[in-house]
Amino acid sequence: MTRCTGAGRFAPSPSADLHIGNLRTAVLAWLFARSTGRRFLLRVEDLDDRTLPEVGERQVADLAAIGITWDEPPQYQSSHPERYNTVVEQLLEADMAYECFCSRKEILAAPRAPHAPEGAYPGTCRDLTATERADRRAASGRPPALRLRSQRTEFTVTDLLHGEYSGVVDDFVLRRFDGVPAYNLAVVLDDGASGVDQVVRGDDLLPSAPRQAYLASLLDLPRPVYAHVPLVRGADGKRLAKRDGPVSLGQIGVPVALAEIAGSLGYTAVTLDGMLAEFDPARLPRQPWIYRPATLPG
Repeated sequence: MTRCTGAGRFAPSPSADLHIGNLRTAVLAWLFARSTGRRFLLRVEDLDDRTLPEVGERQVADLAAIGITWDEPPQYQSSHPERYNTVVEQLLEADMAYECFCSRKEILAAPRAPHAPEGAYPGTCRDLTATERADRRAASGRPPALRLRSQRTEFTVTDLLHGEYSGVVDDFVLRRFDGVPAYNLAVVLDDGASGVDQVVRGDDLLPSAPRQAYLASLLDLPRPVYAHVPLVRGADGKRLAKRDGPVSLGQIGVPVALAEIAGSLGYTAVTLDGMLAEFDPARLPRQPWIYRPATLPG
């Protein structure tokens, strides 16, 4: 196998223990990276105040328990805030970002452009004068969020499973009003800093890819190869959750988890190395896996 200079990654947020669906996505990210000779990295996305260090420790341990390996120590977003703040300040100085004083309620209530998804920013604060910004700042009673001044309304990415995908690019948030770097900014900068050129994740994040690829192009960062894999859903068709029964590794155990993941992908092997030998992206399921917990002993 030819060694690739790039990397793939799995990047969980430590707000809850990984469930079988998260573990399956991690396995797929590992398989995509290893099958193409890429390095594989683990990044714990712990910027949000809803994340917990002990949950992150359990996530790392669970991934190791099912056989996932990574080529560098796990990275933690909270360890390098200067990476995000430096770029945001540069964008502000270049007039490529601006202050926004809108609440989510105001954004949802504002008229949107035709075909724009719910929550797409309507540009309310984009062209405020310096006086208007000062008035809004005084009236809001809190620091503003910072948004990208986008020059595009749409951007197209190529996905290994979905083909060409075009999505809305609005003036999305770069830094929240509480000072926390926004997801779309953080992942782009972290991937660029780590040499990640392959992003494998759940297909619920496909609509984020055009925004992130557009930002990467603005910052002269390489755009990664995307593969957005189908989610795992409960018997009711909704996103997998605790209501669906035993779903975490601690509840179902390593052998059962690996067997279920392998079965959902059509593999006979129940180890990661065995799955790697059978791995073929063209044969991956394109529909969600409806998860029905196995009957556990005892």
